[in-house]
Amino acid sequence: MKSRVIEIDEIKQLIPHRQPFLLVDRVISINDEGVNPDEPTIRGIKNVTANEDFFNGHFPNYPVMPGVLIIESLAQLSGIYSILFLKEEGSFKENSNTFFTSLNNVKFKKQVRPGDQLVLEATFIKKKMGVWWFNCRALVDNEEVVVAELSAALR
Repeated sequence: MKSRVIEIDEIKQLIPHRQPFLLVDRVISINDEGVNPDEPTIRGIKNVTANEDFFNGHFPNYPVMPGVLIIESLAQLSGIYSILFLKEEGSFKENSNTFFTSLNNVKFKKQVRPGDQLVLEATFIKKKMGVWWFNCRALVDNEEVVVAELSAALR
């Protein structure tokens, strides 16, 4: 797959999520130079701003991005990769949605706070019988904040 930047308008054409639940602001690369071609990787960003709805209750005096939303960001990025791959292959079915099938080896290493920029990374592992597997991580200032293995199916 050819590396390119994907802006928010195109992201909205690829996945059905909308505010306040659209958690990928931009795809910054797909399969960068130096990445093993046998392990294609997509990278994106989520700018974490102080006016995010979830900060009103999580937590009012010490705002922290909920870990499940970081995982959702990684899942959305993985879904974008899967859809782009299927479109390039010519086998994408319109109106498909991506659904989690598993989440393993999740580690939350640091808190994500307003003003942080999450760099999201999903490395494609395999696809079998419509299920896609990815190794994922989220970073802030080049430090891992979350790592996880996830799988999802397009239906």
